[in-house]
Amino acid sequence: MSVTAQGPEAQNELFKSNKSLAEKSSSFLRDSDLPEHLKRSNHRLQFPPSYALVGVYRLFTDKNLFKPAWEKCQHGTVRGAAVGFVWTFFTFGIQRKFIEIFLSNSPKVTGLATDTVFGYPVPFNVHTYAATLLVGQQVTYILRFFLARNIRIARDRAWNHTVTSRGKGGDFWKPYIEEWDNPTKEIVPAAWYEQALSGWFVLVFKRILLLPFNFYPIVGILVSAWLKGLNTARILHQRYFEAKKMTRTEVAVFMEEHKWEYRAFGFTAALLEGLPIIGLIFTISNRVGAAMWAFDLEKRQHYVAEKKRAT
Repeated sequence: MSVTAQGPEAQNELFKSNKSLAEKSSSFLRDSDLPEHLKRSNHRLQFPPSYALVGVYRLFTDKNLFKPAWEKCQHGTVRGAAVGFVWTFFTFGIQRKFIEIFLSNSPKVTGLATDTVFGYPVPFNVHTYAATLLVGQQVTYILRFFLARNIRIARDRAWNHTVTSRGKGGDFWKPYIEEWDNPTKEIVPAAWYEQALSGWFVLVFKRILLLPFNFYPIVGILVSAWLKGLNTARILHQRYFEAKKMTRTEVAVFMEEHKWEYRAFGFTAALLEGLPIIGLIFTISNRVGAAMWAFDLEKRQHYVAEKKRAT
């Protein structure tokens, strides 16, 4: 429905919303006023998911990133893959049969049949798809167990190398500076699911409460990525906040002012990490993308700080 069709009240609400956003924006960050060396990075900042995709590209094309990560994870990957293969060989048929029985006894609840989703035909067997996704997630946990320590080291090295490759030392990260003309004074508390989606609750919530969504092609991964998005972005930028020595209040304000940027980046990162098995690779590439995003954010922070000193 168009705005015009929604009536004058809807138009007024939209106007107030746009006005509120305009009042909170920074007068220093108008694209037309930015110096040339910041315009390109500012364009990237307008679409944060691009950093996750660039992180994937850099991981696979920069041998100084991919080679150390693979060497650190190679042995754990081989052992985990061997155990995962045996697990799949002996349990795939059983799990597929269990899913087939479950769906056949609850078609009205799930809206699924052997080759249809809500009555629409799909080019694959739904039972096989659901079993493949479920077993894939189990193999991912097996790989994660064998890679637990080494993959954390690989992620840290990926962040450090990405930052170092930009030619900046530790003194590049300056104290936090407020970018908006009218800063956020009251922090909106995170939704209950954003607070709860941490630690062990992720395993319970995602694997049990979201289990029915796994029967729907793609839906389960998308729902999970959306719910985990903001928290994933916060985790990926923890090193950035620590480098700037930001307080919890400053982190909360900064993320609230850039909430939709963090949601968009976090959703893309969580979507990639949520893919069975290969998602473990993206947990490394996302550190690369997050570091590149942090670098551009810090350049913007420097520019705003200079402008404020000049005034």
